[in-house]
Amino acid sequence: MASGREIKTKIKSTQNMRKVTRALEMVSAAKIRRAQELMKASRPYARSMRKVIAHVAQASTDFSHPFLTQRDNVGRVGYIVVSTDRGLCGGLNSNLFRQLLPAIVEWQKQGVQVDVVAVGQKAIAFFRRLKGVNLIGSVSHLGEKPKLEQLVGVIKVMMDSYTANGLDRVFLAYNDFINTMTQKPTVDALLPLPLVASELEAHEEAGESAYAGIKLEQDHDWDYIYEPDAQTVLEHVLGRYVESVVYQAALENLASEHAARMVAMKSASDNANKVIDELTLVYNKARQAAITQEISEIVGGAAAV
Repeated sequence: MASGREIKTKIKSTQNMRKVTRALEMVSAAKIRRAQELMKASRPYARSMRKVIAHVAQASTDFSHPFLTQRDNVGRVGYIVVSTDRGLCGGLNSNLFRQLLPAIVEWQKQGVQVDVVAVGQKAIAFFRRLKGVNLIGSVSHLGEKPKLEQLVGVIKVMMDSYTANGLDRVFLAYNDFINTMTQKPTVDALLPLPLVASELEAHEEAGESAYAGIKLEQDHDWDYIYEPDAQTVLEHVLGRYVESVVYQAALENLASEHAARMVAMKSASDNANKVIDELTLVYNKARQAAITQEISEIVGGAAAV
């Protein structure tokens, strides 16, 4: 059995660790509210953009934009993967990578080349180690208030490659914020933009606001006049829409990060409490045994005299 001094040292170190985990838990609890506000504030923009694109696409039926055109033969695909910069957030990143890997492996089996743009240090480190994948762009340290300007560069890399027929499909991987206890690893098609109304409705019902789908069937017959023309407007708006979807995914992932870290640190604090209780019990037993032994030695010595 360990000595009383060793046990007290373990108790002290565990108490210090508990202070750290409690502090991280409280910090994440404060930050998650701000992250949720940012996330919710950007959602109406994406919804409005969906409606505008749907109307413009219907008004420009003689023009086929690459972002709306399905390609049958797939030789190269791209993934925009949104992760965190820091750890201590449970299995948030590992669950996302685990969700993503089977699809990447399947593409590779079919002889399809996979390009990746990584957002966040965890994704950058992961894909640098992963064989058979081209890391063509990365960005990290977006901070607590991510700005679209920080993401435009890596998004443009993917959009330009897709427009030039360098990529045939582009996917977006991120952690979708459901609630404080639930974050869903999600991989959605980004380009070409999904045009299936049923899929869009299903994703909206599930609360996945970063889904890129466009519903072309409208419930009304509004008539717009587009200046200079529908084609020019569509070309401009589609790029902005793709940027807004990726930006929304970054905000969803930020809220998910703080929620996961808050839960993980609370669990760590609870576990620290259990360890402290167990060590305290062991210490008391060891102290009691030492006192009992001393008393026995004193009594034995007195009896011998």
